[in-house]
Parts: sequence; C-alpha cells; structure tokens
Amino acid sequence: MHKQGYVLALLTICSLAITSNANAQSAGRQFSLGFYKPVGDTNWRSYHSSQRDYSIQPVFDLPQERDTTKKRSWFHRKLFNEHLLEYHQEDYDFYASFLPDFMLGHSSDNGTTWLNTRGAIAGGRLGKNFTFRAEFYENQGKFPQYIDSYGRSTKIVPGQGEWKDYNKGKAFDFAYSSALLDYKAGKFLDFQLGYDKNFIGDGYRSMLLSDNSFNYPFLKVIANVGRIQYTTMWAQFIDMQYPKASYDNGYRKKWGVFNYLDWNVSKKVSIGFFEAVIWQDSDSSGKRGFDMSYLNPIVFLRPVEFSVGSPDNALMGLNVKYAASANSTIYGQFVLDEFKFKEITSGDGWWANKFGGQIGFRSNNIFKVPKLNVLTEVNAARPYTYSQRSTLNNYGHYNQPLAHPMGANFVEWVNIADYQYRRWFFKGELMVAKYGLDTAGINYGKDIYKSYFTRHEDFGNRIGQGLKTNLMYVQGTVAFLLNPKYNLRLEMSVTGRREKNALYDNKELIFQFGLRSSFRQLYYDF
Repeated sequence: MHKQGYVLALLTICSLAITSNANAQSAGRQFSLGFYKPVGDTNWRSYHSSQRDYSIQPVFDLPQERDTTKKRSWFHRKLFNEHLLEYHQEDYDFYASFLPDFMLGHSSDNGTTWLNTRGAIAGGRLGKNFTFRAEFYENQGKFPQYIDSYGRSTKIVPGQGEWKDYNKGKAFDFAYSSALLDYKAGKFLDFQLGYDKNFIGDGYRSMLLSDNSFNYPFLKVIANVGRIQYTTMWAQFIDMQYPKASYDNGYRKKWGVFNYLDWNVSKKVSIGFFEAVIWQDSDSSGKRGFDMSYLNPIVFLRPVEFSVGSPDNALMGLNVKYAASANSTIYGQFVLDEFKFKEITSGDGWWANKFGGQIGFRSNNIFKVPKLNVLTEVNAARPYTYSQRSTLNNYGHYNQPLAHPMGANFVEWVNIADYQYRRWFFKGELMVAKYGLDTAGINYGKDIYKSYFTRHEDFGNRIGQGLKTNLMYVQGTVAFLLNPKYNLRLEMSVTGRREKNALYDNKELIFQFGLRSSFRQLYYDF
C-alpha cells in the first residue's frame, strides 16, 4: 500500500465513534446559546471557547425534581431523564437512545411539509481517557420551497448530504451518520478520529471553518500547554462537481490541513491564529493523494505551499475575543484568501483582494435574567473569496461552503435570543442580508463553486455586485423539553422568509410542529 493509502485508511476507520456525558457548560454543539460559557475566574487559562469540543455530549441543565423521595418508574425515567440504555461503572460508561425527528407543517409556497427521521445514538467511555460516540439517521422529507429549490440545484440536503427521489419526486430520501473517537493521552495531548463536522470561532457563524457543510473524515491532534491550545487537523473532502473519478472511486476527492493556535492572553483577551491549505487528490498528471509536505503538525502551511510550487488553496485567519464581563463577550474574525497590499490601498476593487470578516456580541443571563441569552453578529465576505481555479481545491465540501453558508459577495446581520424556563425553551432569530447574485451567465463572485477565471472583471469589484438581492429571515420557536440527555422535545416554529431583487420577490411563510431530538446543528437560515 502506498503511503497515501495508509493515511486514507487511518481516516476512514472512523465509521465508529465518541462522547461521554458532561455538564452543558462544556457542550460543543450549539443548539442553545446557553451552551456557550464565557471564561470563568478559575479556568480561564485552559478554557478555549473558540474550539467547540465535539467529544462532549451536550446535556441541558434542569432544576431538580421536587419530589426526590418518590421512586420513578422505568418508563418515566427513560422518557424524561435517562437514555434508553445507560450503564455507569468505574472503568466504563455506555449509553444508547433512539433519536426521532418527526415534523409536520405547511409552507405557503410548497403546501404540506414533513420530515420522517429515525435516528440512533450510542456512546460511552472506556477507562479514564477514551470516549466514543456514533450517530445514524435515516430520513425522508418534503421541505419548504426555498430548501427544496436549493436541494434540487445542489443535489444535497443542507448539511446532510446527497438525496434521492422519494414519493414520485415530491420529496427527498437521504441517510447519513457521524462518529468520533477521542483519546486523551495525558495532560497535554488529545487525539480525535472522526467522521463529523468542526467549528472554529466564538460566534453563530464562522468565517474560518464552520459546521455548515456535510460530515467528512478527519484526524485531529490537540495540544494544551498553559494558556495555549494548538490544533492540527487533516481531513478529506468531496467534490461533486466532477461526478466520477478516473480511478473508480466515486466522487472526486480533495484534502485539507488546518492549523489553529488559540492563546489566552489574559482573563479577558484571547487571540487565535488560523491557517489552512486545500489541495486536489488528482489532476491531469495523475493521482496526487495525501501530500506528505503537510504532514508535520507544527509547520507553517503558507511557506510550504509556496515552496512546493503548487496550485493549492491557502487561507489565513484571525479569531479575537474580549470578555467584557463575566457573562458577555465581544468577538471577531478575519479571513484572508488572497491579496496584494498595493491593490488594497489603491481602493480599485481588485478581484483577488479576497477576504472576509465578522464582528459580534453575545451575552448569557443578560439583564441578570438566568438563562436568557442573546447574540448579535455581522458577517461579510468580498466577491470571489473562498473560490479557486477549480472546485477541486476551492474552500468547499459536498457542494456547500466550508465557512459561511452564503459563500461570498455578501453582508449579513444575524440576531438570536433564547430563554429557558424549567423545561420550556423559547428562541427567536432575525437575520437580514444583502448579496449579489449571478445574472445573464456572469460570475459576480457569490458562488464559490464557480472558477474565478470566469470573473466579471479585474477591477471595480464590491460586495453586493451583480443582481442586488435583499434577504430577510425571521423564526420563532417554542419547545417543551422531554429528555435533557438527547434533547427530546415537542417543538413548534413559525418561519418567515423573503428574498427580493429586481427580477423576483419570493415570500414564504412556514408553520411546523413535531417531536424532535438530538443536538445536531443544521442551518436553514440562508
């Protein structure tokens, strides 16, 4: 077996996978803003909020049952407080549950909508240092019109992979799984092998690396030394634009390596340095596979990418956080794809000045109201950011961006608030965005899956160029939590969406209710 084959085998072993039960304060998945906790007084040196820890199983904090003396029945415990299977011993833990997600609703544009998901989760701990988790979902669904249109144009369900026709082409049929193995090798090192998603940042979106796209195999090494956390990840991605490779391997592959150094400068200030390289698995000269030039976990990627004379896609970024108070945080990001300093200062809008940014504020227990959380955030990216010569090395995976779901050539303002009272949850979101769509076959820079060789012009490029479009997305959700262990809940939501430009004015009102579970973060607000 070639050396590339060993790496690929290592990555694809992870159809198994992680997590032990933990306090919600450490939870890595962002179903509730309350899962994000600013740095405390005692652990600020070692706590790094910009890296969500997917090795931890989220659990909602709930008030203690009033009647603690009465023994609950098996059915009551399994429905409201425990996993279906749950074993706890000194040297191991194990849990498993079914994950239903049944939704029924109505769209003003697409009639009756529904979702029929049968899922399962299993995970646990072996010894003190090894944890695992695996999830599987089998789904059929008829979605609101804007999601249905997106799915038919991209051939995927957002964040959930490829679909096939169901119910005579009226609905989608799709299945997917995720998994993670986590081994903490002592005090300083953590090894993760997964088929899942990743997220870097302190906000709702990430301009560096988000959990917007579909799952992918990865190997991650995390080192913690004092105030510094250093992470290296190698991953393999899928390009669906070239449906079949010449090696009978299905869809074409591409590789990525990511380095992220997060430094807690003080109790209030954290700075993170990010770099990534994406390269194609094969080209016209043959199969390249995994490039051993990027194997060293502490190498600076940009000089390596330059030194090998490759056409690889290199990005650099910055994540900054300021803890304004014990419960409030101001944060921001900057991502740099390509630029020339002379062209930036000239102000001529050169096409290859490709960069984006984020600034936001979030607060837990705001106005001293327990479990009332708010977030407001602005994101923007210049035209052609994240795009490349070919989709085989752009910053995307499975027909979706690896960063922001809108791709590039946009500015967005998103506002979220949620509140928990006992087992009741209330959540509201207002998002407005402006972007430029392609028209008359011209590439104005929003779609990162179009080659930048097809750009409209070299100079005069501005955010919003093209078909100027305004988007408003409003959603209100009410849920009653049945089981905090896997977020089993009764949920009802109302969503309004309007996308308007000179060619059309699309309005859609959506009502949905159902029985839902799991801590998956799926983004339909685009």
